[in-house]
Amino acid sequence: MANRKRLTDEQWAVLAPLIPPPMRRADGRGRPLEHDDRSVMDGVLWVLRTGAAWSDLPDEYPSYATCFRRFSGWVKDGTLARLLEALAQDLETRG
Repeated sequence: MANRKRLTDEQWAVLAPLIPPPMRRADGRGRPLEHDDRSVMDGVLWVLRTGAAWSDLPDEYPSYATCFRRFSGWVKDGTLARLLEALAQDLETRG
């Protein structure tokens, strides 16, 4: 049985180019990114798929605060809409 909890490599190949690089402060300060976009997206999709609270995100994903922070940024800048549209198109194309 396929692992339905994670994006496939094919799905990630469609989504990865749609995620903008993180904004960096001009002075170079700030916390470095600890988790890659793919693992965060897997966590976001888990919450969207299950309807669970962010704080219930299993430990196999980045922290709920990390996932929620990136999710919020992706919603504000329109990235999440583009990601979900591309994912739906990919699923439709593959049947």
